[in-house]
Amino acid sequence: MTVATEARVEDKLFQNRYLVDAGKPHIKVRAHETPSAALVALTAVCPAKCYEMNDRGQVEITPDGCMECGTCRILCEASGDIEWDYPRGGYGVLYKFG
Repeated sequence: MTVATEARVEDKLFQNRYLVDAGKPHIKVRAHETPSAALVALTAVCPAKCYEMNDRGQVEITPDGCMECGTCRILCEASGDIEWDYPRGGYGVLYKFG
């Protein structure tokens, strides 16, 4: 009897690679004293876990593992909480499984 094992999302994401464009992040978080509710939500909904709350209570991004899914763009770009642009050609996520 064969036992089927379910693949975890984290294991599949580990297969992707990311070419970092040093010094030119494609996403920036607007400076803020207190984060908006949408920025706080990004700390929970970003599938790559790029957004974190720092020790000063502000939301920061580490775009190095960004999957370019657009979740943050949908939640926060219109409000001006973030600046989002596509990475330069040849940089960003490199999907292994399409």
